[in-house]
Amino acid sequence: MDTGKFEEIFKRYEGNPILTSENWPYEAASVFNPGAIKFNDEFLLLVRVEDKQGYSHLTTAKSKDGKTNWQISPEPVLAAEPEFGEDVFGLEDPRIVWLEERQEYIITCVSFFKGVAGEPPGISLIATKDFFNFERLGRQLIPPNKDASLFPKIIKGYYVLINRPIVEGRADIWVSFSKDLNFWGKDRVLISARHRTWDSNRVGLGSPPIETSEGWLIIYHGVRNTVSGSLYRVGLALLDLETLEVIRRSRDWVFGPRESYERVGDVDSIVFPCGAVVDEKTNELLVYYGAADSVVALATANLDNVLTYLKKCTEY
Repeated sequence: MDTGKFEEIFKRYEGNPILTSENWPYEAASVFNPGAIKFNDEFLLLVRVEDKQGYSHLTTAKSKDGKTNWQISPEPVLAAEPEFGEDVFGLEDPRIVWLEERQEYIITCVSFFKGVAGEPPGISLIATKDFFNFERLGRQLIPPNKDASLFPKIIKGYYVLINRPIVEGRADIWVSFSKDLNFWGKDRVLISARHRTWDSNRVGLGSPPIETSEGWLIIYHGVRNTVSGSLYRVGLALLDLETLEVIRRSRDWVFGPRESYERVGDVDSIVFPCGAVVDEKTNELLVYYGAADSVVALATANLDNVLTYLKKCTEY
């Protein structure tokens, strides 16, 4: 792959971090890994909030421009529901899509399976129309599993779920299909971890798939274990709009921990995107990510520049 002179695709917002526990209207140990969506002409984040017990819940933060003047809910919006089989350890790492066919938002998040040995992480699907009232749609797939999101549309008659199970010790990105959001099948590996690369130990979805003229844009995280611990960076892929086959994938990582708020925190050297929004007026791609499992930060890019970069990539 020849991309010419190196130029950063993603640029950090100069006001980073945009949200910290100090901003929170109630006691919080850390805030990170937010889902993101446009809602009522505002940018809405569903932020993972970790309390001082170490359990997580989700809280909304809203902004007119997606960068400043965040209005944070005065209390938690979503927490684990033991009666639905979610253990008290909490809800983590939400992804949000608007599903036109159902006329509602679908939140996919990590929960923990109550009553199963070790309380393994799994996937909860939660529907809402207003981010005040929520409906559990059930527990999805067999744990351990995480890093999941629905595609924001039905494809060839199926709901499609990206997820990250652990299969025979491997942590690859998979895709699964369902007619009813309850029973899943036709599972297959979508994006594999690669040997001895920046994404060699595991990969997982970042933000939900973004539909573009060139294909589905996939922002994902890759992990490489080092002598100092796990290092999380971000890569890109492009899927065919109909077959969902990978047609482009970045050889290199495109965004990694560099600033102090990304390097030092509860867990060092992590950039972990869970939400992205395209500003249709400016074609700006806003990617919201957790930094060092401690704060929320923002990176931006021109969507056309992202696609131009990917079209030069030939490694799958």
